[in-house]
Amino acid sequence: MERAQERTGVGDVERTAAEQAPGVAARRRGPETDLELLVHGVGGTTPEEMLDDPRTVRITGDRTAAVFRRAADVGAEEEERPRNGPVQEAYVWCNLTSGDGSRALWLLLLPFMVVNLAHWMRPAAPGRRRAVRLYGLLVRLAALTLTVLLVAAVCEVTVDLVAWQCAGVRACSGRHSWLGFLSPGTSGGWWTAPGSRLALAATAPAALTGLLWYLSHRTWSAYESHRPMTDGTEASHGTEASHGTEASHGTEASHGTEEEPHGTEVACETESIWSPEPARDCEPQTDGSALARPGFWYGRRLVARLRAAHTAAGLLTVAAAVATPAARFDHRPGGPPALNVLSWLLAAALCGGAVAVAAVVCSRGRSEHRLDQTLDRHLVRGLPLAGLALLLLTLLYVCWPRPGWRSAGRLPADPAFAALMLAQGLLVLALAAVAHDLYRRDPDPRTGMRGLGGPAVTLLACALGGVMSGGIAQRVADWLDGTRASLAGPPVLLTWQASAIPALLAVLLVLAAGLAVRTARLSRAERARVHHEHPGEPEDPARSRAIAHVRAMAALTDRAPLVVAVLSATTLILGAGALAGAAATGKTPDGAAHRTYDAVRVAAETSQALGSWLIGLGFLMFVTWGRRAYKDASARRTIGILWDVGTFWPRAAHPFAPPCYAERAVPDLTWRMAAWTRRTGGRLVLSGHSQGSVLAAAAAWQLTPAVRRRVALLTYGSPLERLYGRWFPAHFGPSALAALHQDVACWRNLYRRTDPIGGPVRVRDTAVPDVDHEPLQDPLAYGRTLQHPLPAPVLGHGDYQADPAFARERARLLARLHPDLPGQRPEPKQPG
Repeated sequence: MERAQERTGVGDVERTAAEQAPGVAARRRGPETDLELLVHGVGGTTPEEMLDDPRTVRITGDRTAAVFRRAADVGAEEEERPRNGPVQEAYVWCNLTSGDGSRALWLLLLPFMVVNLAHWMRPAAPGRRRAVRLYGLLVRLAALTLTVLLVAAVCEVTVDLVAWQCAGVRACSGRHSWLGFLSPGTSGGWWTAPGSRLALAATAPAALTGLLWYLSHRTWSAYESHRPMTDGTEASHGTEASHGTEASHGTEASHGTEEEPHGTEVACETESIWSPEPARDCEPQTDGSALARPGFWYGRRLVARLRAAHTAAGLLTVAAAVATPAARFDHRPGGPPALNVLSWLLAAALCGGAVAVAAVVCSRGRSEHRLDQTLDRHLVRGLPLAGLALLLLTLLYVCWPRPGWRSAGRLPADPAFAALMLAQGLLVLALAAVAHDLYRRDPDPRTGMRGLGGPAVTLLACALGGVMSGGIAQRVADWLDGTRASLAGPPVLLTWQASAIPALLAVLLVLAAGLAVRTARLSRAERARVHHEHPGEPEDPARSRAIAHVRAMAALTDRAPLVVAVLSATTLILGAGALAGAAATGKTPDGAAHRTYDAVRVAAETSQALGSWLIGLGFLMFVTWGRRAYKDASARRTIGILWDVGTFWPRAAHPFAPPCYAERAVPDLTWRMAAWTRRTGGRLVLSGHSQGSVLAAAAAWQLTPAVRRRVALLTYGSPLERLYGRWFPAHFGPSALAALHQDVACWRNLYRRTDPIGGPVRVRDTAVPDVDHEPLQDPLAYGRTLQHPLPAPVLGHGDYQADPAFARERARLLARLHPDLPGQRPEPKQPG
C-alpha cells in the first residue's frame, strides 16, 4: 500500500494534509502516528545499526538509496493500538558515495571535485547580481583549464615521451620491446614515420576524453537525473524519460539568453555577464537560501553544456599537441606549400574551436529558480562532434608523408604548460578580487578566510592538477629512461614544480608544529575546566588529561582557515617562482644553478631530487590506495567519506567532477516527507547526524511551506554552521539558517565540545526557544558511578542517541508539533 501511495503524482503529493479538511487526515490513520526519519552522516552505516534492530525491511527505494523500518513497524500507520514513541525510519544513502569498486577511480577526478567546491564558496552578496555571475564565470574558466591540463599531461606522456622521444631513439626503444615496431631503425615501415607515431599516440588522450564524457553522462543518469519535487504548476512539457534520457524541449539560446516557456522566471546566472541589464529579477524572494529554489538540485542543462564544452576542449588539446610539430616542420623555408597552407587553415580552425568552447563556458550559468528541463540539443551534440572532426582532420594532416622529418629533442610543450599555469594564476587573482569585493559589501567575521576561501580552493585545485600532471610525466620519463641519457625528458616547468614541493612541505611542517604547540596549551587549559565541571568528585589526572586532549584536538577544526590560507599563499608564491625560473632559464633547477654559489647549487639539486622522489612516492601511494579501494570495501568507505563532503554540491563548474549525491538524496527525502504527511497527516521529526543534518536541512528547504510547518528538525554533530556556514556563506550563512529556523515548525541542535565536526548553529530568536542545546556532557560520567560502573567512553562525534538528552529533546519537539494545528508556534517570551 505504501509503495502505491508513493507513486502518487507530484501535484497530489504537494496537496498536503494542511490544505484538506481537518478531519480527512485523522480518518486515514490510527491513533496519533509520529515518525522520526533518521539520516546518517559521513562514512555510512547499516539500517540495522541506525534502527538498533537486526530485522529491518526496505519499504521504499533501491539498492543505491532506500528507506528502512523495523520489521515490527511496517504497518504501524494502520495499527489501532497507541504507540510508545515515534515510528522510526532510516534513510541509508552511503552507497551513493562508497558503492562498488568503480568509486576508487574517482580519485583521478580529485582536482575537478575541488574546483567545483570553489563555485559554492563565494561570499553572501544580496543584490550583487553581476559580481555573482562574474565569480561563477571565473571558476568555470579555471575548471576548463584543469581539463586542458589533464589532457595535455596525457599528451605529454604518450605523444612526447613515448611516441616522439623514446620511439624515435634506438637506445630507448630497444629497451622496450613493445615500441620496436615504431622505431625508425627497424623496418622503416609506415608506423616508423614521426607523423604516424604521433597519430597513434594521440588515441590515448582522445580515448581518455571520451571516457570522461561517458562517465559524466552515465553518472548524471544514475545519480542526478532524479527530478526534485515541484509544486504541480510546472507544465507537462519537458517531462524526463526514465533512466535520465535527455529529451530536448526548446531551442538553443545564443549569448546566454533563452526562450522562457509560459513566462517562467530566469535564474540568477542565466544571462550573459556582459548584458547591460538583467532580463528579469535574478533574486526573487526565497526562503533565505538558494537551496530552497525549485531547480537547485537539477542542473541538467548546465552540466550538459559544460560536458560538451570540456569534451571539445580535450579533443582540441589533443589536436593541437600533434599538429604543432608537423606545422613547425612545414613552416620551415622550402617546405611543401600545400601543407604549409593547410597547417595555417587547421590552426585557424583550432583557434575558432577554442573560442567557441570559451563562449559556451562563459555564456550561461545555473538555472535554479525553476526546474530547467530544456536542453540545447544542437550545441550538446554538435560541439563535441566538431572537436572530433577537427581531431580526425588533424591526424590525417599529421600522417601525410614528409621526407626528411625526424623526431629529435622534446616537443615544444613548455610554452603550453607555462601559458596554462599563467592563465590559472591570473584567474585565481581575478577571482580573489571579485570575492573580496563581494565580502566587503556584507562582511561576516565567521566567514572562512574573509571570503577568500573560493579563490584559495581554486588555487589548490590547480596546484593539485599540476602536481599530478608533473608526477605522471616524471615517473614515465624515469621508467622509459632512468638514466636520462637518451631522452630530453618532460618540460622543465614540470621539474620546477616538483622542486617546489620540499619547500611547501617545510612550511607545512612549521605550521603543524605551531598548531601542535597551541593544541598542547589549550589541552592544559582544558584540564582545569574539566575538573571544574565535576565538582565533588575525586580528581583523576589521567582521565582529565584524556578528556582535555580530545577537546583540544576537536578545536583544530576551527583552525582550518589558517591552514588553507598558509597553504594557498605558499603555493601561489612557489608556483610563481617556478614559472619565472623556468621561463627565465629554460633549464631545470640544477642546470640553472650550475654556475652559481655552492649553497644555491646544493639546494637546487637537493630540492629537485627530493621533489622527484616525493612525487614518485605520492604517485605510488595514490595508485596503491586506488587499487586497495577497488578491492577492499572498508578502504572504499574511507574514500567515500571524502566524497561525502566534496560531492554534496551539484556540478556547477566542472562536468567531469564526481557526481552530486545530494541531487538524488534531497529529492528522496523531500518525496518521503511530503508523501508521509499527505498520507497520514501525522507529526514528523527529521533527525540528521553530521552530513545527514546538511541533507536534512537541504530537504527541509525544498518542502512547500505547508509541509515544512509540519516538520521538526533535530540535528546532532552537525557541521551546518561550523563548516558549511563558514565555508559556504552564500547558502548556509546566518540569514539562511535563521530563515530555516523560522520556516520549520521547530528545530533543536545537539553538540559536544569533544566533537571535531559538529557544533552550534548560532541561531537566536527571542520569539521561540533557542536552536542550540547547551553542550552535551562527554563523557557521560567522569568517574565510576552506579549508572556507569565502568569508565564511560568519550563519544566525540558519534553515538548521540546514547545521551539521555537525545530522547528528551526529540519528545519535546514532538510535543511542540500540535496535532491539529500544524505550524503553530509557542507564545513569545515575555520580557523579564
